[in-house]
Amino acid sequence: MIGNIILDPLVPLVILYVLMAIATIGLIFAAWRGLLGHTLRTLAAIVILGSIANPSLQKENRAQLPDIVLAVVDESASQQLSDRLDQSAQALANLQVSVARRPNTELRVLTLGDGIDDTGTRLMTALSQALSEEPQARIAGMVLITDGRIHDLPAAPASFPAPLHVMLTGHEEDWDRRLVVQNAPAFAILGEPVTLTLRVEDQGAAPRASFVDLKISIDGGAPLAFQVPVNDDVKLPIVLPHGGINVMQFSTPVVDGELTDRNNEAVVQINGVRDRLRVLLVSGEPHPGERTWRNLLKSDSSVDLVHFTILRPPEKQDGVPVNELSLIAFPTRELFLEKVDEFDLIIFDRYKRRGILPSAYFDNIGNYVQDGGAVLISAGPDYASADSIYRSPLGSVLPGSPTARVYEQGFTPMVTDTGQRHPVTEGLEAFTHDTTDNASPSWGRWFRQIEVKPTKDAIVIMSGIDDQPLLMLERVGEGRVALMASDQTWLWDRGFEGGGPQLELLRRLAHWMMKEPELEEEILWVEPNGLAMRIIRRTLDEEISDVTITHPDGTETTVMLDEIKPGRYELLWEAPEIGFYSLASEDVQTVIALGPSAPLEFEQTIAEGSALADLVATTNGGIIEIRNGLPSLREVRSGRVAFGQGWIGITPRDAYRTSDLTVTMLMPAWVALLLAGLLLIGAWLREGRR
Repeated sequence: MIGNIILDPLVPLVILYVLMAIATIGLIFAAWRGLLGHTLRTLAAIVILGSIANPSLQKENRAQLPDIVLAVVDESASQQLSDRLDQSAQALANLQVSVARRPNTELRVLTLGDGIDDTGTRLMTALSQALSEEPQARIAGMVLITDGRIHDLPAAPASFPAPLHVMLTGHEEDWDRRLVVQNAPAFAILGEPVTLTLRVEDQGAAPRASFVDLKISIDGGAPLAFQVPVNDDVKLPIVLPHGGINVMQFSTPVVDGELTDRNNEAVVQINGVRDRLRVLLVSGEPHPGERTWRNLLKSDSSVDLVHFTILRPPEKQDGVPVNELSLIAFPTRELFLEKVDEFDLIIFDRYKRRGILPSAYFDNIGNYVQDGGAVLISAGPDYASADSIYRSPLGSVLPGSPTARVYEQGFTPMVTDTGQRHPVTEGLEAFTHDTTDNASPSWGRWFRQIEVKPTKDAIVIMSGIDDQPLLMLERVGEGRVALMASDQTWLWDRGFEGGGPQLELLRRLAHWMMKEPELEEEILWVEPNGLAMRIIRRTLDEEISDVTITHPDGTETTVMLDEIKPGRYELLWEAPEIGFYSLASEDVQTVIALGPSAPLEFEQTIAEGSALADLVATTNGGIIEIRNGLPSLREVRSGRVAFGQGWIGITPRDAYRTSDLTVTMLMPAWVALLLAGLLLIGAWLREGRR
């Protein structure tokens, strides 16, 4: 119980002060004049003014409140390296014992994991939240058990009510090797080198090494091995192999003694774009479809088109001198011998052998295909003739041989069963000029088809009269060849009988021949969405095998995809953590990085308290390394240094809760009135006797 004298004036203090001033002046005047009763009058004034001040005795019954020690335990990913969790457990157990030995003291423990969305260790956020939930007047000390690698220092509290201490995990001999990609563009031009800057960085007490191995893998393929210097920037020129997303994986071998291998890999995703698509279009003769081809290719600003039409074949003799013709001579040698490799696609539109291109030129075009080039044949009656381009050395790479029969009758092109699964014609029925919500799409008819026999490796994706092959594709060596056994795709472009998806068909066909990844027949790819990934598998087969997913830590998960439509299988899979994942199904594979391949927790792994040093110093706390021994707990006065060799200090707060409060008047009003009256009467009598 605690007692205090309090004043509760019956009038405002200003009035009380005025009355005191008046009484004081009067008493001084009485003393100066020598009035006999001034002493009694002084006592009466004191009694009256004291009564007005209303002095009271306040008694409190107080319940002592225990001091609080806050402990925030870091259990983020970097704290799980080596034996740091064991160190943390020992430090926490020691702190619990030390606090339990102290009277009137409690320990509050808060554990902290990884921040969401790879935001690292949010230690200051957790501490601020813990302080906001406890009375500041009871906080006697705060202890952080961590490796010192925090990522939210600006979120630290503005002030601390007690000393802040850090108990640091880790060992002096800890070291780690980290692979960093310092700069990588999001886009790159195909065929042009792009420079990446890499750095292999050793942290902590790493063994001396001048060079280390570096492996580079593109899209999960076979890795290429190099040797690079340690702790130096390495500029690496890379030429992207294909358009679309190129996933590049860089890795350096794990060495015994490293804290973790999670930062020995880095993943870069670069979108390969074509600067210009160079197309050579050779038209054997003028015909209605020639303008369609030209308009299609010229409509794309990224296409550089070289178009030649043979208007005056050698057999045409009209008597006009050559020097009087305003035609451009066909630069056959330059195009088909010297610069053929510069073209991405060569289109022969109703071309037949006329003696303009020697057999050696066609043989060179065949080699161009074998080395990765692309040739598209739009066949008219010329393909079935004796002068057919098939009867040249180029015929060895074409997907269909003519039978010399030409159908001249109306038919509607159809997508074959294989075509329903092939990316060139998959879902092509949706692209038509004549569709309604309740009607199936219909295409306009064509009126000419060349009968051909496909080769054993050809893929027939469209058919015509009596299910005869109409559009055939084939891979030849590193290149690709397509054969359209009709020259009347232009009817769809003109909208005849509703037209058809001519633009979409030819666009896909050209992109397939350019080896665009999204139009591959056998492919596995992943679309990331946060920690989820949509796994997509395309195939021409009726069934697929399960997909094996390799996690960042090397564990594997096998999943089965659902068939969405013919030839396309999908699954939305939730990944357990961010990092680098490898996926494989049969002979196709891909890789994906969810978030960074090395999370923020593994960028800096060596335990160090420098980031917290200034913050701790403002509270007179200290940083204690657990490896040097566990500290004891002492009391220190506020403002004093709160740490030393083998100990840390807390500041007792002596907080309490008032359970009862009573107020008693020291002088009842009737007593004050009686006493003041007696004094005044005594003064009057004293003065009257005089």
